[in-house]
Amino acid sequence: MTTATMTKKATRPVNILIVDDHPVVRLGIRQMLADDPALRVCGEADTMESALHACRSLDVDLALVDLSLGSASGLELIKQLHDEHPNLLILVLSRHDESLFAQRALRAGARGYLEKQEAIDGLIQAIRHVLTGKVYVSEGVAQQVLAGLRGTPPTPVDQLATLTDREIQVLERVGRGSSTAEIARDLGVSVKTIETYRSNIKAKLNLKSALDLVRYATSWIERP
Repeated sequence: MTTATMTKKATRPVNILIVDDHPVVRLGIRQMLADDPALRVCGEADTMESALHACRSLDVDLALVDLSLGSASGLELIKQLHDEHPNLLILVLSRHDESLFAQRALRAGARGYLEKQEAIDGLIQAIRHVLTGKVYVSEGVAQQVLAGLRGTPPTPVDQLATLTDREIQVLERVGRGSSTAEIARDLGVSVKTIETYRSNIKAKLNLKSALDLVRYATSWIERP
């Protein structure tokens, strides 16, 4: 934690911004944090744009960020928040598999990763851990990171681990039923670029057709 954050924490509760596109989830997080007088929810956001606005206008110490934000990518939000506010602490709280996304989030600028199913017992602990200046991930992911630092690439969980961040984003949008044109519009790129991403995804996942891609993406999105 930075000296400025430590000083603010000593004089007032830590200001937390909740970034999630589901109102019920935001309510649940707010209720979990309500019993800790050292933590205060200073705002909520349900889109990338509203999260950026909140961090520019509010005195936010820590942002709890989901990776799925409608048409936007939580990873892209983390990168932009980190660029604009390098002292902002970011903790990812997502349903997505930690083994696939934690290192991506850390590279983007997050200081920790917690899966939503672990939040009831682990959210306060994860927040406190990040506030001390440490990185919060599970033991399994910590071992993956250490293996990478030693020059020994960890064994991918599955072929999804070979996809780039942008390919993961496109795959998620395909799974949510977006057309190539819609994805291109939302990501601000050409249709041809999205077609290239789709082709690369099919090759990496050994999928034969566009229908196979849609089936795979839909199944992946619906995983618990």
